[in-house]
Amino acid sequence: MSITVTEFKDNLEKYLAMAAKEDIYITLHGEVVAKLTNPFQDRVEVAESLFGILPQTVTWEEARAEM
Repeated sequence: MSITVTEFKDNLEKYLAMAAKEDIYITLHGEVVAKLTNPFQDRVEVAESLFGILPQTVTWEEARAEM
């Protein structure tokens, strides 16, 4: 989703809540100046992608070392 700086300032709480689910691109004069994102989303996606792939004998520490 892309919004203007003014829209972001006027509806800060709304966009902070939305950022938990999707990236928010903030624009100024038509140019993207910031990206609001969930800092934990990448970790969740990586963990979900590994679910069911790793053998039962592999520990999280071993899997993390492979990354």
